[in-house]
Amino acid sequence: MDEATWASIVRAAAVARRDVDAVGWLEHGAVLALLMPGTSRQVANKVVRHLARQIARRLGDDAAAGLSMRLYGHGVEAGAGGADLPPVDLLIDAFVPETTRPASDAAKRALDVLGSLVLLAVFSPAFVVAFIAVKLSSPGPALFRQVRIGRRGEPFTMLKFRSMRVDAGHAIHNDYVTWFITKSGQEPRNGDEVFKLTTDPRVTPVGQWLRKTSLDEVPQFWNVLRGEMSLVGPRPPLPFEVDKYQPWHRRRVLEAKPGLTGLWQVNGRSRTTFDEMVRMDLAYVRTRSLWSDLRIIAATPLAMFKGGA
Repeated sequence: MDEATWASIVRAAAVARRDVDAVGWLEHGAVLALLMPGTSRQVANKVVRHLARQIARRLGDDAAAGLSMRLYGHGVEAGAGGADLPPVDLLIDAFVPETTRPASDAAKRALDVLGSLVLLAVFSPAFVVAFIAVKLSSPGPALFRQVRIGRRGEPFTMLKFRSMRVDAGHAIHNDYVTWFITKSGQEPRNGDEVFKLTTDPRVTPVGQWLRKTSLDEVPQFWNVLRGEMSLVGPRPPLPFEVDKYQPWHRRRVLEAKPGLTGLWQVNGRSRTTFDEMVRMDLAYVRTRSLWSDLRIIAATPLAMFKGGA
């Protein structure tokens, strides 16, 4: 099969897939896969039919009929259609970005550098006030350093103003985050849920003010300047959080740099389940552009005000 034909098939797969799905090579130039995590057989068959229509529209019915399309279920015994797929994690590792966007990536990096320099200058008085307030209000350093997971799963040290006591343990946060990742989408909802720790005895009074105003995040502009983060992107998780992820969740730390703000912060914030948050992250990755970043940045102050109110 020539490259032009494969290019048409890849474009068809990109159109047919949903935000949570991934397209990639299992064997380059021979076997293309569409990974559909957490999907029922009925939905999977619907997506496959959509894919078949997209391929036929591009190649014609005769050429499409000559292709072999098979639906596999991970963890299900192999049937007449062929052998079972390898573990889902291995599939995700084999998947590569569909396209490279050097111009878009360069524009995003330019926005990150210019924006973080400007915002550091704007927030410098608040930075000094916050630094002094933290130092005077409780023992310990003003800056808090924590290892987070960045793009492609690479760890980096994220900076924040310290908002908790230095002797605070992690059990409360770990228990809550474990529940949020594994259970938040499985319980009945009435529309009034708030998915965040509303009462945390570890947080100091100054820390509560910093969190309410989001000033505790200001030091992360330095992470943006270093290229470890972006102004816009998924929030960076802790290593133990990634260990709790389902395989499809991990795509949120594979395809984009973590950000200070993002689609979840302006559209969902603390009203969404973890699965809904991940879907927003993947939707951002799929559609991101310079203009979408600018819109998210412009919408962030109002989202912060509503979230802190």
